[in-house]
Amino acid sequence: MSVWSKFKRLLTVDDSIMDEEFSLLPPGEEDDEDTPVESEHPAKIRTKKPRKLEDLKKDHGQQNKQNGEESGKRDSGNKESGTKDSRPEHVLRSLEENKKLVEQFFCLPKNKDVVIREFIVNSQPVINAFAVFMEGISDKKTINTHVLEPLMLLAGISREKKGDDPLQRVKERLLPGNQIVERDKWKDVLAGILGGSTAVFIENEDKVLIVETKGWEQRGVGETKTETVVRGPHDAFTENLRANTGLVRARLRTEKLITEMMQVGELAPTDVAVMYLEGIVNPKLVQEVKRRIKAIKVDFLQDSGTLEQFIEDPPNALIPKMMATERPDRVAASLSEGFVAVFVGQSPYVLILPTVIWSLLHTAEDAFLRFPFGSFIRIIRFASFLMALLLPAFYIAVTNFHPEMIPTDLMLAIAAARERVPFPVVLEVLLMELSLELIREAGIRIPNVIGPTIGIVGALILGQAAVQAGIISPLLVIVVAVTALAAFTLPNYNFSFAIRTLRFLFIFIAAVWGFYGITLGIMVVIMHWATMKSFGVPMLSPVAPFKPSSPDIILRGPVYMQEKRPRSLRPQDTKRQHHFTRPWDPTTHDSQEAQAQRQNKTVGSQSDRGGEQLD
Repeated sequence: MSVWSKFKRLLTVDDSIMDEEFSLLPPGEEDDEDTPVESEHPAKIRTKKPRKLEDLKKDHGQQNKQNGEESGKRDSGNKESGTKDSRPEHVLRSLEENKKLVEQFFCLPKNKDVVIREFIVNSQPVINAFAVFMEGISDKKTINTHVLEPLMLLAGISREKKGDDPLQRVKERLLPGNQIVERDKWKDVLAGILGGSTAVFIENEDKVLIVETKGWEQRGVGETKTETVVRGPHDAFTENLRANTGLVRARLRTEKLITEMMQVGELAPTDVAVMYLEGIVNPKLVQEVKRRIKAIKVDFLQDSGTLEQFIEDPPNALIPKMMATERPDRVAASLSEGFVAVFVGQSPYVLILPTVIWSLLHTAEDAFLRFPFGSFIRIIRFASFLMALLLPAFYIAVTNFHPEMIPTDLMLAIAAARERVPFPVVLEVLLMELSLELIREAGIRIPNVIGPTIGIVGALILGQAAVQAGIISPLLVIVVAVTALAAFTLPNYNFSFAIRTLRFLFIFIAAVWGFYGITLGIMVVIMHWATMKSFGVPMLSPVAPFKPSSPDIILRGPVYMQEKRPRSLRPQDTKRQHHFTRPWDPTTHDSQEAQAQRQNKTVGSQSDRGGEQLD
């Protein structure tokens, strides 16, 4: 066969394969009436005569009535025919029937993740049993040493006594697992298997033993990636729910720390833990958090970020209504003040709620610094917040509308630098801002080895090349660079996103109205933030509305003056520490007890002298 014949054969299509057109519709169903109809005269078919609004309403009502009647007939037909799931709700006594049901539930032998291990319990007489576990999320070593080996080799159960329950004897004497529960419903049994536990089925028993054997590959406790500190703990949450709750409980060693578990997800349930301090947190806050979580009806909950979008108050607002953190020490400190923490499945980020805007500008390191240094860092952080939000808009307003507000020499320098630039100031700023956003996004998505290099080198090369080409002015490079550095100082990642978005809004406002537009925009943003709430707590509290609180809002006050918890949370116990946290006099270094004794002696001696004078 020649080369041309082989090539021609490759181009030949078997018509029998392409006869039937592929469609996602079930067999026998046709497309909707809205599907375009192909014909020799498409204009005549697709062109429809306009109809009156009354006729459209009448047809719509008749169609809804017909749909309701058809749905009622279908529901009644389903009830009469008994189309309900025929699988039993409770576990059966027959071991073979239970095994068949397990195979039916998990689609065996198609599903290769589920393992069924049949064995015989070493007893007199012998007892048939089998264990079911999910490979990949169950620890095989634990299964062998804590389930199979005790039952197959170390068992010695005698069934001579009447009324003896083999299930209880297996549970109490043979299985050394630390968590063993009995389940008689298939729903609970399947949930345990899917969670990594091992289900033990015993012959002639209508209950199943669920043994805790969870164990899968996971990342160990490491350093935080987004909330690094110089002084303070360096551990961070991982993708293990119980490990995360344990990191918090290791810091708050109190019996008042409560962890409530619930599941979200209709198709694949995800564990969600709500943690709070009993006796401190407002009970209404806990009830509202649990109510919103239980109201979520989804197939699968991926991460804490998805849960945050479901339960936040105004879902379309820019600033976050909850604080997402990966630091256990910050969660512990927030719980001690009356906040609520929400853990979601395998998410390394924990939600702290409610939150206020001032908390989004604080870091965990602030509590570990002396108050002069902490206040100084916060002043820099708040100044960075304003620069990241308004600096490009100020540059546009000064250049286009208000050049008289800057010194004459600086104004002439700006004009000389922009003499060769062919674009307006607004387009120039937008070009640099978008380039910076591209570099920032590329630095995140590129592998870690070359990511920082690409970000730094790309910014330097692009900026220098743009200045030499006359596309932008040198002063704008400085403005954009300072704005980027100011945005990087914001400690909260989600809040940084909000500021970056609002920055573009202020750029457009400044391009149209100058400083007047910026002032109006600031007023609108502040009023908008003042009306927003997070689980009933105003976002600007305790500033607006004003409520007296400890000196830890904008500036960091001395630690011995932070005596009360935030009043906006309405905690049950408002007092965080005693008024006198130092039991000694800073000047004399004497204890308060010694000072009290000295004062008592002085008062006693004065009273004795007064009595002698009277005598």
